[in-house]
Order: sequence, then structure tokens, then C-alpha cells
Amino acid sequence: MKTNLITLLLILGVFRVGFAQQPDIDSFIKREMLERRIPGLQLAVVKHGKIDLMKSYGMANISNRVPVNNHSIFAINSCTKAFTGVAIMQLVEQGTISLDAAVGDYIDSLPEKWQPVKIWQLLTHISGLPDLLKLLTATGGGLPAGATEAAIWEKLKTVPMEFPTGEQFSYNQTNYALLGKIIDKYSHQPFSKVFEEKQFRPAGMKETVFGDSREVIPDMVQGYRYVTYMDGQNLPAEKLVMNYAEFAPGRRTASGLNSTAGDIANWIISLQQGKLFSSKSSLTRLGTPGTFNNGTPTQWALGWMTKPRPHHRAIIATGGGRSAFVVYPDDDLAIVVLTNLAGSYPEDILDELAGYYNPDIPAADPITTLRMQLNKKGFDQALPVYRELQKARPGFNAPETELNDWAYRMMSSRRLKEATAVFKLVTAIYPDSWNAYDSYGEALLKGGLREEAIKMYQQSIKLNSNNTNGKKILQSLHQ
Repeated sequence: MKTNLITLLLILGVFRVGFAQQPDIDSFIKREMLERRIPGLQLAVVKHGKIDLMKSYGMANISNRVPVNNHSIFAINSCTKAFTGVAIMQLVEQGTISLDAAVGDYIDSLPEKWQPVKIWQLLTHISGLPDLLKLLTATGGGLPAGATEAAIWEKLKTVPMEFPTGEQFSYNQTNYALLGKIIDKYSHQPFSKVFEEKQFRPAGMKETVFGDSREVIPDMVQGYRYVTYMDGQNLPAEKLVMNYAEFAPGRRTASGLNSTAGDIANWIISLQQGKLFSSKSSLTRLGTPGTFNNGTPTQWALGWMTKPRPHHRAIIATGGGRSAFVVYPDDDLAIVVLTNLAGSYPEDILDELAGYYNPDIPAADPITTLRMQLNKKGFDQALPVYRELQKARPGFNAPETELNDWAYRMMSSRRLKEATAVFKLVTAIYPDSWNAYDSYGEALLKGGLREEAIKMYQQSIKLNSNNTNGKKILQSLHQ
């Protein structure tokens, strides 16, 4: 889609409902939409238990020239996991299940190695279970065409564990499929009904529904993505296409919800006001990260990601690279951004948006601080800028995992040069990390820098002789 067309769509598609004029936020959103090539977007801000700002921008459907409005419904993909976390905590409050109990206590006929995994380890993605999505995306997957959910599940049980439980993090759809089975069994009704009765109705979420591209959902926006490969061949330029997604009913606890920014804002308010839990301690537990076997905290809490920082703590939900929301418990503030472009990664702008309400929030997050500085000074200055920030701010430190995740998001959204600069920065500030060199090598290889990539993979393997992925790539590069 041409830049001038995006600009026209933005002009045509701006709607506003809010309590005060926010011209700076408007300018920021329009700039980000233009840069990220987002067709349509919804924004909601919750402040002091009320919706302070709700706006809609751009196009819900480009083909039919339908603008986004405040009732347009967006796919929120893996943001659904935050709702699943709430559903599990509601069962914990009832005394029906325990977070510290083993999954084998609740679900029968599981493989022996699956059985000891604790419920909270499913929620925080440190289970080590084989990933359902990897099985489905593997070539053939060893499954017949049109295999039922039951057949897929039985096949998954034969796949080896990815790693010993609690030893590392791996984002995994199997975890949440199992949680869905627990909700079904111990609520004595499908989880879709449980969500509706225990969350949607109490929060007044009248426009939130389960579903995917196969279903007719009134007011549903059209999803989009950019592709460079189509019909078996590379395209001369990126092409904007309609996005199609299928989420089988049994897996919708992981990524099956569709909603509006207003509905999610009201759900957050309901959480804050105690309408969904009977105890404040449940809300606290919801946002508390788990721990690995060595005692270090995980990046994930119960269905939410955490932002480990001393001030302006945050918990975040993201989905499909298109939707995200964040809650700042200490600031009584929350931001919701939904888009209809896969790969737009609105999570990267949440802290900056929060900065219009409290400028200390983006300053408290090292990744946001670094990104804002590099956008001004250039990504080729990544290391000098990082060192300057360290001198100016005692204790400034950007976590390796967050830097790595940010770089991968940029790489997947066609910002390879910027991503490569960040991967290189990670190797400089975490020189003993085998993963840092592996990721940097991957970016260099994508950029056609074969010899430089080989050196990075060699260093990665030197630091971790068990890096089988790196060994495979090196072997292929030497053929």
C-alpha cells in the first residue's frame, strides 16, 4: 500500500470520544501508524478507574472503505491468555484447584513426564512440554489431512519434552490448551461460557466474542499483513494482503478472543475494582512472576508478561503482533492499543503513550528509553548511546531478553538494519551469552553477510556446545 494512500486513510478514518483534547497523542499515533503502515487502530486509556480517552483511527476494511469506530471489533490473539489467567485464578479462589498442584492431579491420561508440571508453570511457559503450534506447523506434522483435535492431541503426547520443567522459558500453546481443559472440567461447562459468565458480563463487555476468520462476527475489522512471498515465488515488493486465521475451539484459551479497546478498558477497570476477584491478593498473584528452578524470576506472570523495573512496574498482554495492553498498578493507569495489522507490534509504543500522562514511565523503562534515543540519534550509534545512558543514569541496564525480543520484532517487521544493530549491541553488553551471538548471526545471515554470520555462530557454539541450532546452520553454511 502506498504511503500517500495510508495518509488518506488516516485523514478519512479518525473518530474521537474522550474527556479532553489530546493533540500530542493524536500526532504520535498518526506518526506511528504511518511508520508502521497500520491501516486501522483503536486506543483506550484508563486513568483512576475511568476511561479517560477512547479513540479510533484509520480503516477497518480498506476494500470497502469502512473506517474504524469505537465499536469495531479486533482480533486480540494471545492477549486471550490474560483472560485465561483470570479464569484460573477464579478457580483458585473457589478452592477448586491449586496453582502449586500438578497438572496430572486434574487431567487424566497424560504422558508420565507431563504429569508433575505445576499449574503455575503452565501459566508462565516454563513447563517444557512439546508445543502444539510447532507440531501443527511442522511439515506434515505426522498427521493426516483434516485431523481432529483429539487426533492432534494424541499425536502431541508422543512428542518428547523440549527441556526439563522449570529450566528455561519457551512460549507454548500446549500450556494454555491444558488450562482450557482444566477450566472445562472443573467449571462443569465450556470455558467460553465461563469467560462470558465470570468476566464478560460482570465487566460489561458486550462486544467481546470468541471466533476466527471462519465466523461471521458483526463489526469485525479485516486483518492484514505484509508478505514478500506468495504462490510459490518471491514478490518484487512487499504486498499488503488480508490475514486469515483459524483457532480450533479447544485452543481458544490461547488466542481465540476478539474485542474492542473499550471492552478491554472496562475489563481492566473491573479487575482493579474487585469485580472479578473476591480478594485483592488474587490480583497481586495474577501479576507476580514465577521462578525458574534456580530461583530467578520468569518473564511471565499468570497469563501476563512482567516488566522488571524498580519504578512504574507494569504487566503486559500482547497478541499476534497486532494488539497489546498494559497496566501500571502503581500509577493507576492502563493503555490499550488494538490494530488490524499483524507485525505492527503496538507493545513497543505503550510506554511512550503512557508518557503523555506521566513522563517518568517511559524514562523508567530501559528499552523504551533506548529506543527513543536511537530513533533520534540513529541505530548505528547503539553502543555509544547505551554507554551514555549508563553514565547519565546509575543502574541503567537493559535486560538481554527484552533487547533480544525487541530486535526480533523489528526484524520481523522489515527493520533488519535496526534489528541487526540491536543484536550487535547485545553481544557487546552480554559478551558471555551464547544466545546473543546466535541471534546476531541470524540477523547477519538475513542481511547477506555470510562470513560475519559464521563467526557469530562459531562464537555461540564456543560458549554453548549444546547449541544444536547453531551447529546445523554452520554445517549448512560450510556445504
